[in-house]
Amino acid sequence: MFTLLHHPFCPHSRFIRLALGEVGRDVRLVEERVWERREAFLVLNPAGTTPVLTTDGFPPMPGAGLIAEYLDEAHGAALGERRLLPVAMAERIEVRRLMAWFNEKFFEEVSGPLVTERIYKRFMSEGNGGGAPETDVIRAARVNMRYHLAYIGWLARTRNFLAGDRLTYADLVAAAHLSAIDYLGDVPWSEDDAAKAWYARIKSRPSFRPLLGEWLAGVPASRTYVDLDF
Repeated sequence: MFTLLHHPFCPHSRFIRLALGEVGRDVRLVEERVWERREAFLVLNPAGTTPVLTTDGFPPMPGAGLIAEYLDEAHGAALGERRLLPVAMAERIEVRRLMAWFNEKFFEEVSGPLVTERIYKRFMSEGNGGGAPETDVIRAARVNMRYHLAYIGWLARTRNFLAGDRLTYADLVAAAHLSAIDYLGDVPWSEDDAAKAWYARIKSRPSFRPLLGEWLAGVPASRTYVDLDF
């Protein structure tokens, strides 16, 4: 049985939850508020970041990239044509490139700042960095969102899925990061129909349903988050 230490609105955690859903693996979810720097959690991941996957017989697996690689190595072959990390080397490189793009660059420029300022800070003490959101940070992230959405749209117009002809980790990681900020209503979907249509396809998958069912007290979800036909 897998246990995933996560936060419901951590984009990296959402990616792994989608991946586990696509692989068909049950998981026990344990919410982790990383800003509290809980000692038992830091033993599992001294970096103090989510997600962390644990399972009997293996050391803790911290980080979305490492977990995704483990899931492919342990369960990918059994998925056949539904494998989320393709067999061909050129295709694997492209999937990994896009995984890095969203988990690193998109997170740094868009999803990380927005989730931190608009969600995490609500629950953080002042000593841990909590307080009022910084409007300049939010404004910059929203500007960056427009450029990233245009790139997603270009990928969606030139390919069947983001990395090629079929669903891969690239689609799940991009959709995971977008979902966290779509909850807040910070994705300008009207600016790119191709990106919007692609996201609607991924959002309609069964693996997405648990994410869409989660709500944050005091922060209502945007219309586009709850409407599959937005």
